[in-house]
Amino acid sequence: MDIMDIQGLLPHRYPFLLVDRVVEIVPGQKLVAFKNVTMNEPFFNGHFPGHPVMPGVLILEALAQATAILAYKTENMDPTQKVSYLMGVDGARFRKPVVPGDRLQLNVEVVRHKGAIWKTKGTATVDGVKVAEGEFLATVVDKDKDKDESGSTAEAS
Repeated sequence: MDIMDIQGLLPHRYPFLLVDRVVEIVPGQKLVAFKNVTMNEPFFNGHFPGHPVMPGVLILEALAQATAILAYKTENMDPTQKVSYLMGVDGARFRKPVVPGDRLQLNVEVVRHKGAIWKTKGTATVDGVKVAEGEFLATVVDKDKDKDESGSTAEAS
């Protein structure tokens, strides 16, 4: 999947779309994707000036977005009708900094899928070296069910 295909599934847009390409999908099992990290990323202006490091929370968000893509493609969901929300992250660990010029490989494997709930294990690597990992809990719901009583819409992850 190229960036246009990804934008057709995820509601995220620059600068918060953190998956650039999907290179492998085994529906219901796993997904492999990439995020190309460049000095042009807006977060590098403040994290950390003179020593740019990709924030760990954004690496986790990239893995969560990869989880959403896997769910959408596994269930052949219509992204105009469904939205994926991140419910939790367990066991997050950061092993090595990610810096401009790195190609972040995002590996997501399904641990459990029951109904609308997805549990995945995500691992991020650079040049084959693990830089971050965690377990993700997500749900996919109808878009019209994500509104509160005031009519405002919750934020997708």
